[in-house]
Amino acid sequence: MWSSEHLDLDAYLAHLGHEGDRSPTLETLRAVHRAHVLTVRWDTLDSFLHHEVRLDLPTVQEKLLRQGRGGYCYEHATLYAAALEKLGFRFTAVSGRIQMGADNPRPPTHAMLLVELDGARWLTDIGFGASPLAPIELRDGARLTTDDGRAYELRHEAIVGADPGWALYEQPDDPEKRLRRHIFTENPQYPVDYAVGNHFVASNARSPFVIRPFTQRLRTDRLDQLDALVWTTERPGREPVKETVRPHEVPKLLADVFDIRVGTEDAELLVSRLTELETPAGP
Repeated sequence: MWSSEHLDLDAYLAHLGHEGDRSPTLETLRAVHRAHVLTVRWDTLDSFLHHEVRLDLPTVQEKLLRQGRGGYCYEHATLYAAALEKLGFRFTAVSGRIQMGADNPRPPTHAMLLVELDGARWLTDIGFGASPLAPIELRDGARLTTDDGRAYELRHEAIVGADPGWALYEQPDDPEKRLRRHIFTENPQYPVDYAVGNHFVASNARSPFVIRPFTQRLRTDRLDQLDALVWTTERPGREPVKETVRPHEVPKLLADVFDIRVGTEDAELLVSRLTELETPAGP
């Protein structure tokens, strides 16, 4: 279903630096999940620059594995699902609604997988950018604390009105930082469903990824985010550091900090579009 016959699994695992076991076990899932989050880059540049993102597997693996580019959740999930399928895992794709503390439900435009192992299911969310570094068991009250200082809790609760579903909370024990990150149901999604959501995110004028570019890179000791021209660095136990950069500085910043390399034409277009964002519109 996920076009794994087109996946170069050796190239994918080499890109991740995974040299361990390939059997479909929880240990393998945890290792591949962590390596994917820390290695495969995340950006929304194609939405911002071209209003088009292709999800066919040959294009996705060329972009994410060979071109030194990043992608967002639909691209990550497409690549990851093909890898898990080829490794022999059983899973269901689902769609989440990114809330980030919002009260009203947002569109279901976040791609994730539920992996079935030994009678349990695991939420494996590798396409958020600042994703959890490990799968989380799909169980009410399940908790995860990772070595980048982030804690998570899954709750089975009313998510839209009285309708039940799942909510992922970040920093659940900190009253000031507790955040309902996203909500979702177990309704199965298929590649065609992701194609519909991807079309909205990549091309609709109301999509936040069309309006401005957003880039993230998570490491165990820091999280860097570039939201248009605002570069934020977060480190565990410290206050975030924010800096406003100029459009012409962005291509080098992407390469040096985010390990994302854009071609000459896209770099020139990116600088031009960011300059338009930086310049206030006339009366």
